[in-house]
Parts: sequence; structure tokens; C-alpha cells
Amino acid sequence: MGKIIAVAGKGGVGKTTLCGLLIQYLCQTGRTPVLAVDADANSNLNEVLGVEAPPTLGEIREEIERAGTNNVIPAGMTKNSYLEMRISDALTEEHSFDLMVMGRSQGQGCYCFVNGLVQTQIQKLQSNYPYIVVDNEAGMEHISRGLLPAMDTAILVSDCSRRGVQAAGRIAQLMAELNFKPRQSGLIVNRAPGGKLDAGTLAEIQAQGLTLLGVVPQDDSVYRFDCDGKPIVQLPEDSPVRRALEEIAARLEL
Repeated sequence: MGKIIAVAGKGGVGKTTLCGLLIQYLCQTGRTPVLAVDADANSNLNEVLGVEAPPTLGEIREEIERAGTNNVIPAGMTKNSYLEMRISDALTEEHSFDLMVMGRSQGQGCYCFVNGLVQTQIQKLQSNYPYIVVDNEAGMEHISRGLLPAMDTAILVSDCSRRGVQAAGRIAQLMAELNFKPRQSGLIVNRAPGGKLDAGTLAEIQAQGLTLLGVVPQDDSVYRFDCDGKPIVQLPEDSPVRRALEEIAARLEL
């Protein structure tokens, strides 16, 4: 079965950026094919990877909901059979990785059905990929819903703020309460000025009982790439962000 790497943390700390670079690292080091899962309703992992997003599971769900009124389902086909057929279109296939995007439901209502689709698809596809990298939404909902069937590696991401570290600590605590037992887990602190952590941040990491996997420095080129609409995976080879993430991944022995 494919190893599931789950990335989670507070919103705005750079989870998706690190996810994209991690997927690229796995591909460049021969751990292919990788299934990249954008499990955030506000999806943008495709932009980090520089690929077109496939039809999202949320869009497919809405299409199925409207199927009874616009006769899109072929005669003689059940709604479930049509759903299975359409979900096969929900993968963008690249040379060394495939991308599946959760997306969102339109209008009012919860994401329960779309969450269920993500869970079912991961379980179905897990044996086809040596690695599955899941970019979770901000917060704890996917963890609390048990979206992932298992976790080999849990990577929590924070910035240098105490609030970010505390959020990561709450996610780690929730995983323990739900009896998740990843082979390895820990915290990456992103956007650290000069690649260094001050005493207050280090004290909070210790107070939360988190294992520090590594520190990724602040780099203005990431901001410039984002502003210019350039995929983050096109950062130069000597980018300090890229180098730091690759060193952390190597230490994790993924």
C-alpha cells in the first residue's frame, strides 16, 4: 500500500508551498508515481505545481446533484455508475505524479459528501502509488473526520508565531486522541527569518511536546513567485527554501 504523507497546520503558514516542493522532491528522487491530493476546499496546490486543475470532486458532486433535472446521465446508467465514471476524470495525470482536487460544494451545506469522496478515492487508489501526499485544509476538520485511512508520516507546519505552534500542537493532540499512529511525525517551522528560531518559539514547541523536524527560512523569492503567478516548484536549485525542505525530507527517510 502507498505511504500516506499528511501535511496539516494553521491557515496561511505555507503548507501548500511545502507540499508542492515535497511532491517535487519525491518525483526527482525516483519515488514515482506520486498521488498529490489537494484536500483543501480552497484549493490551489495545482498552482504551486504548475499544472491545470482537474474537475474537482466538489464540481462532480454538484453535477450529479443536477443530473436529475438536466438529463446528463445516459439512459440505462444509474447515478452511482455515472458518478464512478466521472470520478475517473478527477485526476490530472502528469509525467511523474497525478493530482486529485477536493474542491467545494456550491452554495450552502456541509462538505460531508465531498469529504467522503476524497476518503473513498484515497482508499481505492492507495495501492497504485508508492506515495500519496495530502495537503489538508487549515485546521482540524479532516483529522477529526478521519479522512485519511492511515498515515505513515504526519507533517505539521507552522510559522514562527506561538499561535501557529499552538495550532500544530492541538492537531498533534487530536491525532493522539484518535489513536492515529504515524510511523513518524513532527513540526516544520516555515518562514523563519534567517532560518533561525528565537527562544520563545523554541519554548512553545517544547511546551506543545512537538518534535522539530526542521526550519525553512524566509525567502522573498517565494513571495515574488506567488505575486507573478509562477509555480513555486520552479524556484531555482539554490533556493534556501528548496534546500531546507530537501534536507528535512532526506532526514525523514521517506
